[in-house]
Amino acid sequence: MRYFLSLGSNLGNREENLALAREYLRKRGVKIIHSSSIYETQPRDYLEQPWFLNQVIEIETNLFPFALLKLIKKIENELGRKKGSLKGPRKIDIDILLAEGCIIDAHGLKIPHPRLEERNFVLIPLKEISPNIIHPILRKKIEYLCNHSKDSSKVNLVKKISQLNE
Repeated sequence: MRYFLSLGSNLGNREENLALAREYLRKRGVKIIHSSSIYETQPRDYLEQPWFLNQVIEIETNLFPFALLKLIKKIENELGRKKGSLKGPRKIDIDILLAEGCIIDAHGLKIPHPRLEERNFVLIPLKEISPNIIHPILRKKIEYLCNHSKDSSKVNLVKKISQLNE
């Protein structure tokens, strides 16, 4: 199954945290098909915290959504994510954005990710690697959602895809 994941970090060595998340996913048999550039992004909701580095990756795995979520939570824990404020500072955050057109609305898992269309920190890197993917509920291309986003938070390119050591 193909998924799009968002990776984010605003504590410690943020770029290394993203690289470790990708490495841990690979070690668990997850194939990374595409990686976006890395962007530095302004915090949302809880503003009194360091800026994030964010990236979107497209992956392929034989795991179904709930099994992938379990793996993601395990990796976050292994990489030192602490329980705390939902929107507060964190060493690593991995979210499932989209899953092959699936729509899931269950306790603990919502796909597509809630408010995806309102968040430049995921729309911009997602548009970079897959502008034509369709949001399964809104039935609009990611490129359209990105170009019409009302989110005014800043998203700055840090490292282009070509500069990443995959």
